[in-house]
Amino acid sequence: MKILVTGGAGFIGSHVVRLLLSEGHEVTVLDNLATGSWEHLPQGEIHSWTMDIREERARRDIETAHFDAIVHLAAQTMVDASIRDPYYDADENIMGLVNVLEAARKSGVKRFVFASTAAAYGNVAESRLPLKEDTPLLPLSFYGFTKVTAESYLALYQRLFGLSYNVLRFANVYGERQGDAGEGGVISIFAKRIAKGEGITIFGDGGQTRDFIYAGDIARGVLAALTSQASGEICNLSTQTETSLKELVQVFSEVSGRKIEPQFAEVRAGDIYRSSLANGHAKEVLGWEPLTSLGEGLSRTYKYFLEQYAQG
Repeated sequence: MKILVTGGAGFIGSHVVRLLLSEGHEVTVLDNLATGSWEHLPQGEIHSWTMDIREERARRDIETAHFDAIVHLAAQTMVDASIRDPYYDADENIMGLVNVLEAARKSGVKRFVFASTAAAYGNVAESRLPLKEDTPLLPLSFYGFTKVTAESYLALYQRLFGLSYNVLRFANVYGERQGDAGEGGVISIFAKRIAKGEGITIFGDGGQTRDFIYAGDIARGVLAALTSQASGEICNLSTQTETSLKELVQVFSEVSGRKIEPQFAEVRAGDIYRSSLANGHAKEVLGWEPLTSLGEGLSRTYKYFLEQYAQG
């Protein structure tokens, strides 16, 4: 297939693009490089467009290229940034999406895969964990709210224009090439500081949990959503496992081979206390399941950053 990946030079995008290339697809990456880098991707194997998804030329170029499918990863992904600047969050996550959707429907794109988030659910009663896709959506941040709104846009684009899509709600993604931004950023922050021999800080009491999923498993989920006969589906991509930040520190101690004693600070506004997503629906309709254990994934991530700092 001829596939466009928006935000493909970013952390998750780099894993998706590498997998698509290995499967023989022709890949074009559109990225404004605000958080991404072309160095994340194999040079000479992709078509690279340095532009913003909100630009008129982005819409024009997408229409002209006539892609078979689009993977839409480009977004503002920081919870705290969305609360500080709701306008920018909405501009990037809603207007940017609509710009790409307009190009998609006018150029006959056959499949649109959208990256959504666990933040769509909000702070749900513990009795409902792990959260299924039909859980009422009560986001605590504008970031989560714009993702929920985007999902509604996709449903209406399918209803009005016949645009086939699948939505993937990511749990907390981590892995090589991760920046400090976004929901899963705690792992990259910890990994970088531990690799440099520095201390780490937990915001809160350390009992808060996340469902950490390795980026390589996310990439496999995106590929499944692209190629599946299923359409109009919303699927969680997760491990369906809660890991507390204290437990995360323990695994880092094992991976790094040294005892890590974190500092603690005040909890941040908009943060969810516990989170775990059910993944049965993705298994059923996409034929997907996570394959990478937390220990294995953290080992890969830690070694990546250790090598980065060793190289200067």
